[in-house]
Amino acid sequence: MPTLSTILLFIAATMALLVFPGPAVLYIVTRSISQGRAAGLASVLGVHVGTIFFVLATSFGLSALLAASETAFQIVKYLGVAYLLYLGVQKLWLSRATAADDNLRPPAPASLRRIFTQGVVVNLLNPKTLIFFAAFLPQFVDPARGSVTLQLVFFGVGFILLGILSDGTYALAASAIAGRLRRTAKARRRLDRSSGLVYLLLAAFAATVRQT
Repeated sequence: MPTLSTILLFIAATMALLVFPGPAVLYIVTRSISQGRAAGLASVLGVHVGTIFFVLATSFGLSALLAASETAFQIVKYLGVAYLLYLGVQKLWLSRATAADDNLRPPAPASLRRIFTQGVVVNLLNPKTLIFFAAFLPQFVDPARGSVTLQLVFFGVGFILLGILSDGTYALAASAIAGRLRRTAKARRRLDRSSGLVYLLLAAFAATVRQT
């Protein structure tokens, strides 16, 4: 097991990273604003279920394969870009359709299961996250303290728990702020349009990510 001082250092370093919003947080905030607290929290859980894969991949050495393969990295990256573009265009189309016809009945909100699944997919299709874990978690591992794999899993689980705490706070805050904004049809259209633009910006950001 790692020493107490190493665990405290890990917590401090992780929280310092988590307080600054990244693409996953922007996705969670966008979901929270557009559909409320439950949707935001479902997104948080989805994103961090996706993170479990990265933790296991790092712990068992799979991350090295993706980091070393330019082709695999590009395939995963552009699948992620395509998925974010799909979400963005879908939101923009919805806002345009409802604006063109005020009598058009908006579609039913996405189910929590679907939102959860989207969170998993959005996170899994970000290859940079895997490379981040491969670089970050080993910094706190001491081979003299026991199994390296178990220590990586330990710190990975710790990162997930701290991430749920941090991202959950963002989700709750965003949904609280946006609660009043969703009350009118015009406001909902604006939120859909804003959400679509955020997804497109995330897609553009993902397209610029490099392997190293």
